[in-house]
Amino acid sequence: MEGFSGRAFRWLTTGAGVLILLVLAAVAVFLVLRAWPAMSTRADVLGRSLSWFPKGDNLLQFVGPLVFGTLLAAAIALLIAMPLSIGIALFISHYAPRRLASALGYLIDLLAAIPSVVYGLWGALWLVPLLFPVWRWMNSALGFIPLFAGPVADPPRVILSVGLVLAVMILPIITAVCREVFLQAPLLHEEAALALGATRWEMVRMAVLPFGRPGIISAAMLGLGRALGETMAVLMILSPGALYSFALLKVGQHETIAANIALQFPEANPLGVSTLIAAGLALFVITLAVNVAARAIVARRKEFSGAN
Repeated sequence: MEGFSGRAFRWLTTGAGVLILLVLAAVAVFLVLRAWPAMSTRADVLGRSLSWFPKGDNLLQFVGPLVFGTLLAAAIALLIAMPLSIGIALFISHYAPRRLASALGYLIDLLAAIPSVVYGLWGALWLVPLLFPVWRWMNSALGFIPLFAGPVADPPRVILSVGLVLAVMILPIITAVCREVFLQAPLLHEEAALALGATRWEMVRMAVLPFGRPGIISAAMLGLGRALGETMAVLMILSPGALYSFALLKVGQHETIAANIALQFPEANPLGVSTLIAAGLALFVITLAVNVAARAIVARRKEFSGAN
């Protein structure tokens, strides 16, 4: 029979879950109400009220390129960071000596705590100028591919540079989560694989990675969430534009939602603020969709369990 302490704990946890749902609903309602004036206003009126509003038929002409730039920057960051993060996590958990693994773990945790503005300053003032020769070589060697078409500006304040800096930012988060997941892999599975003659890599491939797949997906979604919402680093590095373009090395092609809001909000009039909140609503929907998709993927794989 459940005692008072058990019932109190159950009520407390239930209340905390309901509170999270209420806060999420309140944020959604606030965004919809504040964005409605822009959503119900003709594009020509928006164009007169906002000097930076692109010409078009509706609000989608403004929000669409920002959504595209946000997703593109986050995708580049995730593609760069995921293989490196998984490799570093595997090295710390299964290959490095104990002292080195401990030191690397502390270093990864420290990198995850660095503010984004520091990464932005580092990227804008040190990394981006160093990338110009690399991007120029990439353009000369692979310029026949539309992704790497030129010309390449100096300094290259382009979406590929932003994606690289975002990859550095999300790498510690993904690595830390993957490391903890790999350390939880069933020891019996690892020992069984080694006893059957598997090499260290074969053991990792057959026992560790299948067990850690849901954790890897969760780590990727955490990193993707930070990349989608990053503001200051993108604002400091990227030369903004409002195009649907896959040219990663051209300036003035892309912009992200968060960076655009930070750039335009101080000088926006009331209708401009409503337009920016509409862009924020789009980012809210994207983030919610990404997290729901991640939970669905993880739930389908949770039947895998470790050895008892």
